[in-house]
Amino acid sequence: MTEKQHIISALVSNESGVLTRLTGLFARRCFNIDSLAVCATEDPKLSRMTISLRGDKNIIKQIVLQLGKLPDCKMTGEIETDQAVMRELLLVKIKAPTGSRAELETVARTYEAKIVDLSPQSIVFELTGKPGKIDGFIEVLRPFGILELSRTGLTALNRGAAVLNDESNLTETV
Repeated sequence: MTEKQHIISALVSNESGVLTRLTGLFARRCFNIDSLAVCATEDPKLSRMTISLRGDKNIIKQIVLQLGKLPDCKMTGEIETDQAVMRELLLVKIKAPTGSRAELETVARTYEAKIVDLSPQSIVFELTGKPGKIDGFIEVLRPFGILELSRTGLTALNRGAAVLNDESNLTETV
């Protein structure tokens, strides 16, 4: 089987130590996480974890099952990438001598990035989009000289009526 990107979404207890316990499960089983985003939800007792990783379908099923056995994990499932809204946030600081600013502004307009900080030596851009768009923007900016960058990691929700806290709508439920 081929490895492809998968997104696992989990509703977990909103308590200290939960992130450590859940990521420990990945470490013990040598599963590598490509990105991890954690946030509060509409229910103050729960946090949502969005985990992006690569593996074949059997590995992903195993991870979902193992996560579901943890007491802190209230609900878990895989989000199908073709049926999801996915976004990531990028902040990137670029060398910006006076002679290259016009070209950098053109690149920013092309990608619909915002300038959020401007100094005599640098520009900080903000871009939100799918990971492929973020990757493309970074590659176009690389020749200008990236000083720093920070990505939030992937966050995703199912399209349409499917919600994580309704077991009947998930692709994989535990």
